[in-house]
Amino acid sequence: MSQPLDVIILGAGSAGLAALREVRKRTDHWRIVNDGPWGTTCARVGCMPSKMLIEAANAYHARRALHTFGIEGADALRVDLPAVLRRVRALRDDFVAGTLAATDAGERAISGHARLLDAQRVEVNGQVHTARRIIIATGSRPIVPEDWLAFGDRILTTDTLFEQPTLGPRVAVIGLGPLGVEIAQALARLGVEVMAFATGKSVAGLSDPAINDALLARLKDEFIVNVGDKAELREVAGGIQVTNGSATVVVDQVVAAMGRRPNLEHLGLDTLGVELDDKGRPPIDPCTLQVGDLPVFIAGDADGDRPLLHEAADEGHIAGLNALAPTPRGFARRTPLAITFSQPQAAVVGQRHADLPEGQWVGGTVDFARQGRARVAQCNHGRLNVYAEHGSGRLLGAELCAPAGEHMAHLLALAVEQRLTVHDLLRMPFYHPVLEEGLRTALRDAASRLPKASDSDLAACEAYGASALD
Repeated sequence: MSQPLDVIILGAGSAGLAALREVRKRTDHWRIVNDGPWGTTCARVGCMPSKMLIEAANAYHARRALHTFGIEGADALRVDLPAVLRRVRALRDDFVAGTLAATDAGERAISGHARLLDAQRVEVNGQVHTARRIIIATGSRPIVPEDWLAFGDRILTTDTLFEQPTLGPRVAVIGLGPLGVEIAQALARLGVEVMAFATGKSVAGLSDPAINDALLARLKDEFIVNVGDKAELREVAGGIQVTNGSATVVVDQVVAAMGRRPNLEHLGLDTLGVELDDKGRPPIDPCTLQVGDLPVFIAGDADGDRPLLHEAADEGHIAGLNALAPTPRGFARRTPLAITFSQPQAAVVGQRHADLPEGQWVGGTVDFARQGRARVAQCNHGRLNVYAEHGSGRLLGAELCAPAGEHMAHLLALAVEQRLTVHDLLRMPFYHPVLEEGLRTALRDAASRLPKASDSDLAACEAYGASALD
């Protein structure tokens, strides 16, 4: 009988590969199993191909403002949608090749569906593998209502959208979370007639009503947005009819953008002897990623906690470290950061507006309509709100939809991570003219609502110049 493996990893996505990097530093006795195409969700069907589509869409959309710069002739530009999609696939394949090279698992890589027999045995393709530790990183898949499957390949998801040689002239996007917003705006900017449907008023994962309203207003300027009840589909002459009770349209294709579901079914989690919740998930320690007190760890989209690439990679590293540690350790998690690559870009940093402790915070805001650099660049749309602890002025979080918002979101995430105060940030240099001056405006607004700065704050401010704290 062969010796048991030290670790077997189920799934070769971002979390699984991150776990593998830690495991292979510590042992040669491991296997990695993947069901379906190899290459991460991000590289194959997620963040990378979607950003390629967005870049093409934004490049074409820029023609609408060229005349304001004194540049004529933009009306002659046209989109070759099949060519756009071919470029997306070509670049996508290059990124996938990179992730496959990084896997480099050789004979230790197994293709097939894995099923747990217990906390230390896994069956793959009829063969049983025994391991001292198991890491489950099986990822997720797009949510598609079962009755929609009857429409065949006219129902698209991110798993299939980028494989299309072209698209019909009319597309409905169902769901306006981060993914739905990005796809709907990109397709609309590429000349597709887009009708978007959402059951709630919140878009792009935003919870601050002011920021949400600002982004929603911009989106409605570019394509039709229908907010109301759940969208229903039925076959009609000429296409697929989509209705939500208040609006009805007929389209050629439907993009299902209602989120992703963890791939936990048919894994045999019921053999672990722990209670599963109503979604079929076992209890997972968020700091160690351990399932109960078992030698099993769940990481990445499979745990359904933070379905973002950088979070999946972090969880993979944690699971890989703990799988070979004598005692699993708890790891502090990074400051939450989520970005939607719309225009204006939307982001949530640190504590969401909806989760702020009532009466214990103050806000600061800026409207980019009058921000200097944004006006120069013809991108003066959007809003940014920062949230600070009432007593200390420590930055708690922010929500925004702003030009180049991804960069300000990173600055804010660094500040929250370092527990900086509003006054700390205002002492930092802000160059002129840059979009980040809008961030300074929001910080100044927050500072004006805080208790009066202490003498030590003011003395430190004077050391940096009188204009550092307004």
